[in-house]
Amino acid sequence: MKTLTLLRHAKSGWDDPVARDFDRPLNSKGKRAAAMVGRHMKSLGLTFDHVVASPAVRVAETLDEVAVGYGEALAPAWDRRIYLASAVTLLDVIHDLPEMADHVLFAGHNPGLEDLVLMLVPDTLAEPLRDDVEQKYPTATIAELRFESGTWSDVAAGTARLTRFIRPRDLDPALGPDD
Repeated sequence: MKTLTLLRHAKSGWDDPVARDFDRPLNSKGKRAAAMVGRHMKSLGLTFDHVVASPAVRVAETLDEVAVGYGEALAPAWDRRIYLASAVTLLDVIHDLPEMADHVLFAGHNPGLEDLVLMLVPDTLAEPLRDDVEQKYPTATIAELRFESGTWSDVAAGTARLTRFIRPRDLDPALGPDD
């Protein structure tokens, strides 16, 4: 069985004067949310034998803050294909994951991550968390997908079970949407 945990980057600073979207950093709320999500991941006993991430500044900073809460560095393999990727491109990245890795953390962006979950998880009554994803996949949110298949190359549309969907506001209401 393979497990893929998707982490959307934390809230970034739109008011920061950067020349490229790629260079946009996290804001203070995003940093707090990422650290809290890291603490929660640790409390759940989540472990990863491989981490792959978009090299965008906001993703790198998210992983740094998650590591603070998690209590250990995550050491990602940076993959530029993930930056603002479609679900189809993200599926290509999944197919390229090392087969020896059973628990992978994947850090990236929306709408690609949300679309990936909706593509991989069947739309049935047996997947109630899918409705939450369909409504919104907020920043610093994790979604855990499990696959019965023993290989990443077998991952395809409709083959995942969504076992967790944890938003920062589920952990601390102050980290929810601004009013």
